[in-house]
Amino acid sequence: MEDKLFIIAIGGTGMRCLESFVHLCAAGMFDNKTIDILTLDTDQANGNKGRVESLIDLYNTVKTNDSQNIGGVPRSDTFFSAKLNLYKFFTDYSTTSRRTYNLLSDTSSLSQEKRDDNRDLSDLFFDHDSVQQFPLDHGYRAQTHLGSMLMYHGIMEAAIKAKRGGDDVKQHEKQLQEFLQLLNQNASNARVFVFGSVFGGTGASSIPVIPIALRDALKVITAGNNELNLNNVKFGSTLLTDYFTFDMPDDQQRSKDKVIADATNFALNSQAAMTFYDGDLTVRNTYKMLYHIGWPSSMKINYSQDQHGDVITGGQDQKNACHFVELMSAAAAYDFFTRQDLNQAKAEYVFRSVEFASSSNHEALRLTGASFVGETDGPLFEQKLGTLLSLSHLILSRYKGGQDGTCGTIEFLKDLKARNVETYKDIPDDQARKLDDYLKEYAYKFVNGNLEAGWLHQINQSIGQGSFIFSSDALSTKADILQKVDPGAIYSDDKYNWETGFGLGSKADKRLSKFIDILKSNDSAATVQQGGTLKEKFLGNLYNAIVKAQKTSHLKLG
Repeated sequence: MEDKLFIIAIGGTGMRCLESFVHLCAAGMFDNKTIDILTLDTDQANGNKGRVESLIDLYNTVKTNDSQNIGGVPRSDTFFSAKLNLYKFFTDYSTTSRRTYNLLSDTSSLSQEKRDDNRDLSDLFFDHDSVQQFPLDHGYRAQTHLGSMLMYHGIMEAAIKAKRGGDDVKQHEKQLQEFLQLLNQNASNARVFVFGSVFGGTGASSIPVIPIALRDALKVITAGNNELNLNNVKFGSTLLTDYFTFDMPDDQQRSKDKVIADATNFALNSQAAMTFYDGDLTVRNTYKMLYHIGWPSSMKINYSQDQHGDVITGGQDQKNACHFVELMSAAAAYDFFTRQDLNQAKAEYVFRSVEFASSSNHEALRLTGASFVGETDGPLFEQKLGTLLSLSHLILSRYKGGQDGTCGTIEFLKDLKARNVETYKDIPDDQARKLDDYLKEYAYKFVNGNLEAGWLHQINQSIGQGSFIFSSDALSTKADILQKVDPGAIYSDDKYNWETGFGLGSKADKRLSKFIDILKSNDSAATVQQGGTLKEKFLGNLYNAIVKAQKTSHLKLG
């Protein structure tokens, strides 16, 4: 029986790792897979959480337009091949009586003696004037000793409410219940991968307690009849150490917010968390694989740069740029989901080293597909990311979809019709615009005339002066260069770039003509496995034609 795949993304960093994972799905790295995803945070308004949830909604809209079957069905050898099911949960600290630990732990209904005992116990473990008083709705702020307890409490509280039922059960609690029930139904063959960091608050707090919290919550929901045996469910996780920094908050903000994570302590936080995980029996006995992912301290990005006012601790303004290590984390999930043997009794720690060149002038990473998924699948990784990047530049650059007010997919379909390709003329404009919208998230877009880098361009920016599979023009941050990018010449290695055809015009024009000839050929037509709707056939046809133009059709998953 094939294993059932689950993702849990925790905290702001976990959300950005999930963002990279979704883009790998769009590129076709998870063919024929259905993946159930739980987003878990303390901060329901977190900008990174909202961004990735909107991305998954957009992914499903592009994949199918069937409102009765959101996200369609799994496909193979095409874009958007995996089926993604999204469940959203957050621990709710929005009301006045729940905003701080001091309020949340109120025991006014008990006798004075018991209240005094409760207060003494809380004061023993948590500083009364700071840790017990800071607002919880922006995360646990590197207070992992508090966060682990409260995350477990939040999941159990939601399970109790969902089991009890009634009008006061909120939508996010119902979605947690649905996710847990699905996990329970597949307990004998489930693989659960957790995205989270170990240097902050929410992720570091949650990684150790998630397996136990899920098991115990299911005991409540199923009245003790749960099937979630932690010896059978295969858990994996990222151990993502500090890779960015931010400015120190001033005294005024410290006084107002009580506790704020201090970036200067991130390395120490990571060391403490790793030491704890290594000795903790729950972590050692419930996780099969732990992926240790780090970043050179000399290359950290300052997310406070060019910002003014308070240090952003959470909320809708927390929309940090995407980073290389988040893509490496998504690649770790790929490794975990495709490994053949996960029957070891205790957690195995793994890492992957990448080529790192250092000189007197600068330090630079040299990244290939093998850097992310190993030598065997490295070429396929490059082909998948590049196929979607070629499509992005075809639509956004060649047909001007990246510009304000222009839909490149509509313009491309018009050009196909002019070249006597009328197969897809009935694709509605609104569906064409959704494809543009997704490609803008993947690559780039212009907003009010200003260039905004998308996911892959942000990944490239994070590695500084390093090299990353594609040509510098294909991932440029200069508007005049991007507008002229040839979608058939995006790779650093010319062997993957498209051949030119005959006729008049530039090399890019000849490549485009050759590509459309390939698109029109019967050999590039979409197969049954690639989809049945007109839009799915369009995406499958495009995928086949780009792969043939790249001369990489021999590369297959697995």
